[in-house]
Amino acid sequence: MGFYDCCMRCLGGVPYCSLVATLLCFSGIALFCGCGHQALTETERLIETYFARNLEDYITLAYIIQYFQYVIYGLASFFFLYCIVLLAEGFYTTSAAKQTFGEFRSTMCGRCLSTSFIVLTYALAVLWLLVFALSALPVYFFYNMDATCHTIDVLTETPASINQLCVDARQFGLLPWNAVPGKACGMSLSIVCKTREYRMTNDLYIAAFAGAGITLLALLTYTVSTTYNFAVLRYLGRKGIGARC
Repeated sequence: MGFYDCCMRCLGGVPYCSLVATLLCFSGIALFCGCGHQALTETERLIETYFARNLEDYITLAYIIQYFQYVIYGLASFFFLYCIVLLAEGFYTTSAAKQTFGEFRSTMCGRCLSTSFIVLTYALAVLWLLVFALSALPVYFFYNMDATCHTIDVLTETPASINQLCVDARQFGLLPWNAVPGKACGMSLSIVCKTREYRMTNDLYIAAFAGAGITLLALLTYTVSTTYNFAVLRYLGRKGIGARC
């Protein structure tokens, strides 16, 4: 076998769908976990500096943020390992495996394993759709805050109207209703929106939201590829046709 034929044989056995999904999943999880972790830290700093004066007012929020940061560590580890397993499963069910190990024969264990990957990946996609929706909430909050600050900048010539424009963290459940001050109004709010911490937090939440969307796309791609691989494994394996997804 020549060099060209060897290269074509190797390239023909690459599970391109699973490979693309793996790259998407790695990049999406990196964005979501990395930016989400830092965004939560910056959020705690914003609340502590501009919306709450007493530690008791935001101590519960600090514990919740710490809990979610630990969850992020677990998500990053789990998805890294799971994507590697799915990619390995994709390589196993390619024609390269058939050409290497001889005529392919599907087994009951192999079919059960492929079915388990399909069900688990589909369940993860449904759960991650909820995560994707929840990750839009802080983006929506900061979008409203930015719109309010923009209105304040436009109405700088009417101080009375400016003081009526506020962002109340208590309305979003970030602080208890007895928290002081709990909100920022007028020029104080405009100053908050111009700080580096605010701009960084806003950008981090947008990046985390984009990462959640990329991860959802990767899971949907995995669902399609694993389903296709199972179909080939179940119905075409006895004919010696390997899956290429």
